[in-house]
Amino acid sequence: MTVMEIIRLVVGTVFLIAGLVVFTIEVYGIFHMNYILNRMHSAAMGDTMGLFLVMTGLCFYSGLNFTTLKIILTIVLFWIASPVASHMTALLELYTNERLSKHLTYEGDLETLEKRLEKEEKEEKN
Repeated sequence: MTVMEIIRLVVGTVFLIAGLVVFTIEVYGIFHMNYILNRMHSAAMGDTMGLFLVMTGLCFYSGLNFTTLKIILTIVLFWIASPVASHMTALLELYTNERLSKHLTYEGDLETLEKRLEKEEKEEKN
């Protein structure tokens, strides 16, 4: 093995291990949190960062070829799709949870939410 191959192997391994650590922290956060939006935030952030680290490690393992280009494209597409999907799921929870005030930290949040929901309902009726 040449020195460059050893460096590539070490850097790829470091990225893979860092990704696995992020995934482990994510799983702990999912099972530790009580409220669904907190769990979803933990999952979304962990998936985004963990996938980036693992796929970057795989890019180093693969070297500079067409497979690396496909891995980079996968990273880009995931970084676009994952936050959008998480945001839409959070909005669904926000609009459909009738017991939302139980999970808010202070009443100002609930009043602002109720005003916004009433305003949107009036706009939909018109």
